[in-house]
Amino acid sequence: MGFTVLIPARLASTRLPGKPLADIGGLPMIVRVAQRAAQSAASAVVVAADDASIVSACTAHGVRALLTRTDHPTGSDRLAEACELLGLDGFDVVVNVQGDEPLIDARMIDACAALLADHPECVMSTAAHALDSVAELDNPNVVKVVLDAAGRALYFSRAPIPWWRDGRASGLQQLPADAPLRHMGLYAYQAGFLRRFPSLPVSPLEQIESLEQLRVLWHGERIAVHVSPLQPGPGVDTPEDLARVRALFS
Repeated sequence: MGFTVLIPARLASTRLPGKPLADIGGLPMIVRVAQRAAQSAASAVVVAADDASIVSACTAHGVRALLTRTDHPTGSDRLAEACELLGLDGFDVVVNVQGDEPLIDARMIDACAALLADHPECVMSTAAHALDSVAELDNPNVVKVVLDAAGRALYFSRAPIPWWRDGRASGLQQLPADAPLRHMGLYAYQAGFLRRFPSLPVSPLEQIESLEQLRVLWHGERIAVHVSPLQPGPGVDTPEDLARVRALFS
């Protein structure tokens, strides 16, 4: 099964300006991400950038990169343009790897791509893992997902779902035996759907939760979910995150 990894990269970042070009062990972070993605079974790894400096940094280190428009409201819109530039369409599989995940496990990329190929009724696939702390369950920055019997997403939320009624009644001290699932920001798409996604009206649920994937469910499409025994490596959102990841590479 062939698939393409697309990595959206935006130079502006409120919490960490110039994030894609931040040095990690002598290489720009975006290059580190691309190198990890290249360890997967992908037939191609391409960075979709909004600034020529990112394209130049990638090219200097042998990473393929495309220059996309600067006015895209979301990463998915940027990837939709990249699909057009690459001529991807129909049932071609595209895996969206976030540009701030320099420690992403290539096995997770392969698993998401394979899951989508095995579920033609789904337009997307993503990944999750079991939560291991009550604090994460209650943290609105940790997105949770609940699944149906076939392993497809029923709903994503920043709220603690499912709500453990009995556990809450006695004062929540531990997680239930079937631990809630934390959603991981790794996605595989059918390229045809990804190109169509920006034209779908934004859903009320998406606006309330500030979760783009809820637009997909609101419009009646399905998302398959790979439940991984592995937790993802730390991403980079803040200067503190960057220092932590630099220490791991050193």
